[in-house]
Amino acid sequence: MTVFETLNAINVNEHIEKKGNLSYLSWAWAYQVVKANYPNMNYKVYENELGFNYHTDGHTAWVKVSTTIEEQEHIEYLPVMDFKNKSIPKDQLTSMNVNTAIQRALTKSLARHGLGLYIYAGEDIPSDNPASHKIYNTWSKANDQEKHVTKKEFMEVCGENGLEAGDIQDFLDFVNPGMKENEKFNEIVHFLRQPSLLEDQIESYKGWKIKNG
Repeated sequence: MTVFETLNAINVNEHIEKKGNLSYLSWAWAYQVVKANYPNMNYKVYENELGFNYHTDGHTAWVKVSTTIEEQEHIEYLPVMDFKNKSIPKDQLTSMNVNTAIQRALTKSLARHGLGLYIYAGEDIPSDNPASHKIYNTWSKANDQEKHVTKKEFMEVCGENGLEAGDIQDFLDFVNPGMKENEKFNEIVHFLRQPSLLEDQIESYKGWKIKNG
C-alpha cells in the first residue's frame, strides 16, 4: 500500500475535537499515529527572514508548515485566524495565535498524506455563505464537464479578488508547490468551498509577489 492508502484507511472519527460547529483532528494524535506508521516522518516550520515562525504582508499573517514522509513533502499555508476563522490583524497577533495556526497547519499537512483527509473536504470550516448549498465534486468524483465548469468558476472568483488569469498557476504553486493535476483541482474545490480562505491566500500571494517581484 502507498503512504496515502495506508493513512487514508485510518478511521479518525473518535479523535475529532469539536468547537462550536467546527471539527478539528487532534494534532498530537495525528502526529503520534503517523510517527507510529512512518518513524522517519519529519516536519518543518518555515521561518521568515527575521527568524519569526510566521509570515506577514504587513496586514495579516500566515504560517508555512510541511511534513515529509518517504521523501514526499507536503506544504500547508494557513492564515493565523481567530475563533471565527477570520484573519487576525498583524498588530493583534499573539504567540498563542501563531502556535495554534502551526498545529492546525501541521495536521492539515498530514491530511495531504491521507490521514483524516475527509475532514477537510469542506467540513472543517463553516461555509462563508450559509445560503449557498452548491456542491463541488473532487477530482475522483467530477466528470470532464464538471471539471471544466469548476475551473472556469475558480478563475472568475480569482479575478474578482484581483488575481489575474496568468497568475493562477503561480498562485497554486505558491499555496502548495509540486502538486499534480488532480491535487491542484482538489485545491481549487477546497477554495471554492471556503471563499474567505481563498481571499486570505490570494492576499498572502500578492504580498509575496510584491516582495519577491
